[in-house]
Amino acid sequence: MPFSSASLQITPLLAPIDSLAGISPRHASLLAKISGNKRVIDLLFTLPEKLIDRRKLMSIAEGQQLMAGDVFTAHVRVTGIRKPTRKSQPTILSTQDDTGRLDITFFQKGRLYLPVEGTEILVSGKVGHYHDRLTLSRPDHIISWEKKDKFPWLEPVWPLTAGLFPSTVKRAMHAALALIPALPEWLDPPLVQKKQWPSFKDALTFLHCPETLPQTEDPTPILERARTRLAADEILADQLCLGLARMQAQTRPGRAFKGDGSLRKELLSRFGFPPTEAQKRVINEIAADMQKATPMMRLLQGDVGAGKTFVAMMAMLQAVEAGAQAALMAPTEILAQQHAATFAKLSSVPFVFLSGSVKGKARRNGLQQIADGSARIAIGTHALFQDGVEFADLGLAVIDEQHRFGVEQRMKLADKGSATDLLVMTATPIPRTLQLTEWGEMSVSRLDGKPAGRQPVKTTVHSMSMMDDILAGIQRALKQGKQIFWVCPLIEESETQSAAAAEERCAELIKYFGPCIGLAHGKQDIETRQNALEAFRTGETRLLVATTVIEVGVDIPNATIMVIEQAERFGLAQLHQLRGRVGRGAEHSFCLLLHSDETTITAQRRLHLLRDTEDGFLIADEDFRIRGGGDLAGSRQSGMPGFRLADPLRLSLLLTAMTHDCRRELTRNPSLTGSRGTALQELLHIFDRSTPERLLISG
Repeated sequence: MPFSSASLQITPLLAPIDSLAGISPRHASLLAKISGNKRVIDLLFTLPEKLIDRRKLMSIAEGQQLMAGDVFTAHVRVTGIRKPTRKSQPTILSTQDDTGRLDITFFQKGRLYLPVEGTEILVSGKVGHYHDRLTLSRPDHIISWEKKDKFPWLEPVWPLTAGLFPSTVKRAMHAALALIPALPEWLDPPLVQKKQWPSFKDALTFLHCPETLPQTEDPTPILERARTRLAADEILADQLCLGLARMQAQTRPGRAFKGDGSLRKELLSRFGFPPTEAQKRVINEIAADMQKATPMMRLLQGDVGAGKTFVAMMAMLQAVEAGAQAALMAPTEILAQQHAATFAKLSSVPFVFLSGSVKGKARRNGLQQIADGSARIAIGTHALFQDGVEFADLGLAVIDEQHRFGVEQRMKLADKGSATDLLVMTATPIPRTLQLTEWGEMSVSRLDGKPAGRQPVKTTVHSMSMMDDILAGIQRALKQGKQIFWVCPLIEESETQSAAAAEERCAELIKYFGPCIGLAHGKQDIETRQNALEAFRTGETRLLVATTVIEVGVDIPNATIMVIEQAERFGLAQLHQLRGRVGRGAEHSFCLLLHSDETTITAQRRLHLLRDTEDGFLIADEDFRIRGGGDLAGSRQSGMPGFRLADPLRLSLLLTAMTHDCRRELTRNPSLTGSRGTALQELLHIFDRSTPERLLISG
């Protein structure tokens, strides 16, 4: 559904940051770094992290009552100046008012106004105390009292990066704000009036230039309304893009894949277990979708061990029965090989395995079989969508653990066929709020049960101070022939540091338990890591020390104990994924969550939730409520994916209203014409949501 390009009046907002007057290319690159993008509007969407209120003038006597670190603003007279004789010494201003004396010490005198003795000044900064006397070290601002009109009484604090100063950010924000035109209202006017929301331009102006606020005692309500208004704008743009994608999906030409059921019947006979009721329901949903003449876009979400792979295999065989090819892409070679082994065991259909480690003649033969159609199935990693991989007739693309692939990667795989059906799978249960925002253009199938034979996992929570007791318990388990995962803590999203922690813990455990210990982490080469996993699988090693590389795709039924160090560093959904590595055999399994001694009560409460339930969807909802949606992959565990202005609380409060408004408007005005339709098109351009067709083949 093509829309007009952005109007001339908002074009300056979509221009690069270096187009701003008075901003050098070097500063523009630094500003782009904090804004996450290079557009002027993205800089404006980099909202202040906080607002410092310096409006309350206090006497020195009143300042004595403040706690160290509190902001203190005063009108004082300079009574003496002690200039440094060496660079390592500070400048010291002796000042006083009618209530007492105040010493002000600071370095970098070139950055601050240096008054002369007898001058009246306005000073502000964080207070300290020395021998019961009030002090002000490194003040934020010193200005002549005569120039108090230029003092930052309300000061926004933006994020910074090395080489970028607040004055530069302020100058850039002012230049960017000047480019915002008088835009038509795209939100529902009655809602704007009811909520007393400012206009789009006023909302950004209030937040970046709080000196423009009405002179009220407390600016917080106005600023909160401004932030909420901008969050509503972003959510509406997101829902509008998803709504347009849904409309386009209903009109896209596709292919009907029916099949005769023969290959699926063979799979069922080889499987050996009757499918669960949830599996039957989801298989039927997917089969019905694939038989339609429009391309399928379906999300299959299922908890750990719910049987998603079996469902995906049924869908792939349906495509093969109908004469097409199917491909399954997994994020890691370990997981892809596991899928290949399962497929080889349960189906006689010829398939090709393709990954980065498949080279030379094996790769050339695989590519040939995919291209000539003799391989009806392709299973592999991101190697499947690389240049040089040509399918004879790709009818279905299945993407496992889809959140680990970027949109462009998913698009490239789907582009390997014509009107390709798309089935994306995730074992990370998705909260309802994320379903409506990140997945609104897709049909959703949910596997809410577990296959027969999966054992519940007893989860317990312990302090790290109990390590001696933990080690003694592990010693007893090893003597009983148990196998154990030991997961080392997540360290600042750094696999290098996490790997170092794992190596250190492994060395310590070898001293304690002997040489029955294996090690697996992300900095090892793939062969070394797979050898470690295989040694653990065969029982050659009895305890495997690992990082989160074992989070998905590791199936070792004999492992019955999972120890997770400093579990408070992980998101609940990721802990649930890790816990899912045990409980896969016939024996009872256990998960021990170890937390630091100084862990907060809130963090302990989160771990207790995991202790008390195995319902991944309940856990995901609670994790979203506490921490935000993260990136679903566990590497970034807080914040909202795809959103800059809508935090989790505002998203939950505004989503329903924005979704209803979007659906109502698209029902009566699907082409987005007229005054409001034109305004909504501007909204889509501003939030970079003007190409909904990108969602159609990306998942």
